[in-house]
Amino acid sequence: MSGLRPDLALIKDWIAPGSRVLDLGCGDGTLLRTLRDECQVDGYGLEIDPGNIVSCLKAGVNVIQRDLDAGLDDFDDQVFDYVIMTQTLQAVHFPDKLLEEVLRVGKQGIVTFPNFGFWKNRLQLGLQGSMPISRTLPSQWYNTSNIHLCTIKDFERLTADRNIRIQERVVVDYAHRSSRIEFLPNLLGEIALYRCQRSAP
Repeated sequence: MSGLRPDLALIKDWIAPGSRVLDLGCGDGTLLRTLRDECQVDGYGLEIDPGNIVSCLKAGVNVIQRDLDAGLDDFDDQVFDYVIMTQTLQAVHFPDKLLEEVLRVGKQGIVTFPNFGFWKNRLQLGLQGSMPISRTLPSQWYNTSNIHLCTIKDFERLTADRNIRIQERVVVDYAHRSSRIEFLPNLLGEIALYRCQRSAP
């Protein structure tokens, strides 16, 4: 067992051995290092935080310092088998454009984000009239890295509008327990994980 946190372990299960992978906002490189060591993946990460970049380099992970809002123009079309964004989509200025870029440079995209439609968020907003603070959204509204929070319905509406096919969806609680949420996922799910690709024209 790799010791990955549960959401990254779920993502690892979606990655075919020997693939080429780009991880956007790769953090300290834990996922890429595990994919390299256990799945023989050829992986690259994009990261903006200098501390995380140092951690990647120490682990022998290929990393490039880059602001994701600058786009992915340096990469050719379909050069990666998978492009991964874990807890990153909501933290960029133009999530719709970045999603398009993910599916331009990658044959498949893997995206995870906190579900703003979770019932506790709705309750806090409705009863207290303030932005929710929770396990998945722990920061105050004024110091959060999240710019564009969305719900599961919002994301699936975007994919439908952009001709993006959802291949697999997993909705889980904060602990990413294996009991996946199938009933009322937009209300009861805290974190959503998607595997998707561009639909055929």
